[in-house]
Amino acid sequence: MWYMIHGVDVPDSLEKRKAARPAHLERLQALQDAGRLLMAGPLPAEDTAHPGPAGFVGSLVVAEFDSIQAAKAWAEADPYMHAGVYREVHVHPWLQVFPTSQPN
Repeated sequence: MWYMIHGVDVPDSLEKRKAARPAHLERLQALQDAGRLLMAGPLPAEDTAHPGPAGFVGSLVVAEFDSIQAAKAWAEADPYMHAGVYREVHVHPWLQVFPTSQPN
């Protein structure tokens, strides 16, 4: 099943994000290589693709896991959690409706 993982950043997380980003991306790449990643990306603090010093307020990942427990364990092990980037992470089952061309 697909799961939505929403990481919520602590204030002023940009430097912590930069330091942990390579390890964070490596884990996402592993999901993609396994065909289990639908989408992932940061949530800019400002309405722009390049927020500069304003940084980010969180991240969104939609990926396939065997259970919500597996999705939560994956999210809790994220380098952003260990680096103090996220103050909390929300994990929810997610059902794809659109686009209809994607497998459910």
